[in-house]
Amino acid sequence: MLQPRYAIVLDTRKCLNCKACTVACKFENDVPVEDEAYRIWVTEMPLQGRFPHLHQEFQPSQCQHCENAPCEKVCPTRATFTTESGVVLVDYDKCILCKACMVACPYDARFVSLKHKAVEKCTMCIHRLLEGREPACVETCPTKVRVFGDLNDPESEVNRLLGSRNSYHLKPHQNTRPRLSYLG
Repeated sequence: MLQPRYAIVLDTRKCLNCKACTVACKFENDVPVEDEAYRIWVTEMPLQGRFPHLHQEFQPSQCQHCENAPCEKVCPTRATFTTESGVVLVDYDKCILCKACMVACPYDARFVSLKHKAVEKCTMCIHRLLEGREPACVETCPTKVRVFGDLNDPESEVNRLLGSRNSYHLKPHQNTRPRLSYLG
């Protein structure tokens, strides 16, 4: 049996900017509420159209769990590593807070955690994946913006979505080959 290749597909047209994903992430991963850092976030895109026919889109984002992760390449202690299933993680015990990974990440997806005394980022809720559950942000989203699945499973919902609609990656010129895809 093939090792899973985890991925998330995001349909930004469904995003209401309710922030349920960011709140769920903070609580699930015990990121202090008073800490202004987030593992995931939602960006408000510029208003489009002309008055009175205006609309606004929102773009959820996080660590892109890149197959070609620049953060992993620059880590002098190998604290940043990629699991066999494609989840990019940080071993807090190995992190020396040099912040090279923060500089290398084109998605600004890392921050210094005072709690862990290390650089922190989205873990795709690896602890939940090991229990057969979805990441908290996926499970919590009321409009189902995020769909989680296995790219090695041809019957998975992520593969169905990627096969039925145009998709794109953030900052494709970086050649990071992200595991997060956005539907067009």
